[in-house]
Amino acid sequence: MTPPHKPAAAPAGNPVVKRSALAARVQTAEERRRAQRVMLRMTVLVHVPGKPEALHAMTITVSETGGMIVMKDPLAMGAKLTVENPRTKKTVEAHVVRPPQTTAEGSQVPVEFTSPSPNFWGVFFPPAAN
Repeated sequence: MTPPHKPAAAPAGNPVVKRSALAARVQTAEERRRAQRVMLRMTVLVHVPGKPEALHAMTITVSETGGMIVMKDPLAMGAKLTVENPRTKKTVEAHVVRPPQTTAEGSQVPVEFTSPSPNFWGVFFPPAAN
């Protein structure tokens, strides 16, 4: 008699999605997200402690918990900053969560808000699919 098949273990830190009694797969990045992302091109101002002038940046994607912004110069992972929505003059504290990636547009800097701010961007976020 053949023993029951067990699905392979997922790499550390990657939760498993069960597909059936015998099959499982590693969660996708989209499934692991805490908040839905929305593509939004919007100018923002980035205030960095110690810099007298605000830096101009553009969003690529945004969520209730942060966003991906493109700016001329990169900011180091862990850097603290304040993001300002110039249309509403609202500000939110944030930090850089991963090293920036350089593209033809500039440095893509992933930022996370200190606390969720669903109204900061002025857009509606769809509920997460479960």
